[in-house]
Amino acid sequence: MLYCLWQRMKFLLLQQKYLEYLEDGKVLEALQVLRAELTPLKYNTERIHILSGYLMCSHAEDLRAKADWEGKGNVSRTKLLDKLQTYLPPSVMLPPRRLQTLLKQAVELQRERCLYHNTKLDSGLDSGLDSVSLLLDHTCSRKQFPCYTQQILTEHCNEVWFCKFSNDGTKLATGSKDTTVIVWHVDLESHSVKMLKTLEGHAYGVSYLSWSPDDVYLIACGPDDCSELWLWNVQTGELRTKMSQSHEDSLTSVSWNPDGKRFVTGGQRGQFYSDLDGNLLDSWEGVRVQCLWCLSDGRTVLASDTHQRIRGYNFEDLTDRNITERILISPHWQINIVTSPKPSMAPDQIIIFHLVVLRFQGVHLWDLQDRVLVRKYQGVTQGFYTIHSCFGGHNEDFIASGSEDHKVYVWHRRSELPIAELTGHTRTVNCVSWNPVVPGLLASASDDGTVRVWGPAPFMDLPECYF
Repeated sequence: MLYCLWQRMKFLLLQQKYLEYLEDGKVLEALQVLRAELTPLKYNTERIHILSGYLMCSHAEDLRAKADWEGKGNVSRTKLLDKLQTYLPPSVMLPPRRLQTLLKQAVELQRERCLYHNTKLDSGLDSGLDSVSLLLDHTCSRKQFPCYTQQILTEHCNEVWFCKFSNDGTKLATGSKDTTVIVWHVDLESHSVKMLKTLEGHAYGVSYLSWSPDDVYLIACGPDDCSELWLWNVQTGELRTKMSQSHEDSLTSVSWNPDGKRFVTGGQRGQFYSDLDGNLLDSWEGVRVQCLWCLSDGRTVLASDTHQRIRGYNFEDLTDRNITERILISPHWQINIVTSPKPSMAPDQIIIFHLVVLRFQGVHLWDLQDRVLVRKYQGVTQGFYTIHSCFGGHNEDFIASGSEDHKVYVWHRRSELPIAELTGHTRTVNCVSWNPVVPGLLASASDDGTVRVWGPAPFMDLPECYF
């Protein structure tokens, strides 16, 4: 075993020596290395044949191109050193950039412990540690967090039941009992919000909104006594289609397929898969659906139902399975689902987290893969009204929720106690939405008829994050 490692390491060194001789035009010296040093190793004969072919290269540029080699110098020798290090234990040779790795880990640990860290500063090894200082421990001020009212939107004339930022962060849609949807323009520089257009005609009011992945379309649903779903073209302000399965049904929730051409809506009779023209593509009937969510795989739909469970439905092979069973204790219950992938993970390792709002039990965080309850968040009051919560902030590290005590609660994902309680509304806060592009921008909709836009403390002359 040790002999094999020695062979590999010596081969790599001699290969570098051979290529450098060739680049310098010392063909005879290179040939001597090939015949007298590389070949007698009897290691990787196929590679030796390839190396011998480089003798025919007419100039140095041709050699570097054919050998896929950076040429003589620090770059190629550093890569060689990294390869050699893989054959040696750390006690013999320290891993490359070990000190930088340790410093990066120290900074990341401090950031993880900072409950208000909400910036997109990069401390990766590729960018070095230029964005941080190592002179002081990391700390973020609460004044940098979206805890302060920046605007109060009063254009609705009745209870505001829902609010949702568009995927690109440039728009905010709000739905109200006053039968209108208002679309607002969000300035990503100044973070100011201005009314863009009003979509009218929802006789029963608007209790749920969903943007298409490309933000061209907006779907509006009504409360339990509404059997219609409205699909608007936001760019033109025109109604694309009005969908109804039955006058006896109620369509109260909707979620878009990632392709942006199909959507699933749920209600009293079940769930229905439709296209942009309202044509029914498939259906899954027999159980009342209260909330649903299309996963990013384009096949699976999560749905909460009246059997106190969350199930996964596959509309391609028409199969279904339990994700959670009887997760509720109280007979008075309501489930709303919001999903979020765990940040900084490879696509094949993604863990889907579910935010479940339970009536009389608050906000719960579930792990889909392991089907376990991860955390119960404290503080929020919900017993009689539907409350819509959300993930948000940098890396979606935060959770925000409205409450029947007129407050907005914000938690760090790993802390069960709220890190902020936002006051200002005078009635139940029905919905909160975090801007997906601006981590420091949050909106809340309330029965007091207003929408509040929350941001950092005004007139701050502080860096986003300091150490």
